[in-house]
Amino acid sequence: MQSPFANIPPVVKNLIIINILFFIATYALAQFVDLGQLFAAYYPASPLFRPWQPLTYMFMHGGFSHIFFNMFALFSFGPLLEYTLGSKRFFNYYFITGIGGYVLYTLVQALQVHAITGGFSIANPQYQESFAVYGEKAGTLMGLYFGPMVGASGAIFGLLLAFGVLFPELEMMIMFIPVPVKAKYFVIGYIAIELFAGFGRFQGDTVAHFAHLGGALFGFILLKIWGVKRPNNFY
Repeated sequence: MQSPFANIPPVVKNLIIINILFFIATYALAQFVDLGQLFAAYYPASPLFRPWQPLTYMFMHGGFSHIFFNMFALFSFGPLLEYTLGSKRFFNYYFITGIGGYVLYTLVQALQVHAITGGFSIANPQYQESFAVYGEKAGTLMGLYFGPMVGASGAIFGLLLAFGVLFPELEMMIMFIPVPVKAKYFVIGYIAIELFAGFGRFQGDTVAHFAHLGGALFGFILLKIWGVKRPNNFY
């Protein structure tokens, strides 16, 4: 019997493998090194920021459900896009949209820091010193400086955007929705939800919505720059 993974194209297959290896290593090596702190993405002015993090954060995940749904989406949407774009272009698309997610998320962080401090960084990002100056907003400020961002979701949203643009009429079965939904409506609806959640800033919501939106935005720009057309032989 042929393996269900036999027809997965190389970039998608290797991305899934690397993500799983990073996930296992995070827990297996926890007693020796904090890979989450080392490879997650932090605000550029944070003392925890490292220059490789805008790339490595895509391989870090916050739990089993986080990596499962991201890898399931990569497994579901990635192969058709890799076959359509070609492996090299798909590789570039994935990583550029993932970095784009970090860029937009960081810009939003910078605006939040500026709203509290009047600048984009502070000299001594410690809670006690910040509380003396900014009062109750010090907690929010420390969250912006020391809250990590992890996950492949920025790149995954880039893939979803590309899927909706290149295969808009393809009907999909979505969990909890009993009828088929065309890809274009799924993508538009999902982006609308992310916009609402991102600007709503609901209490207890720890999802990096603007990283998702950044991935979709950079994906749309890339498709336009590359001049990628919808396949006319796909049914």
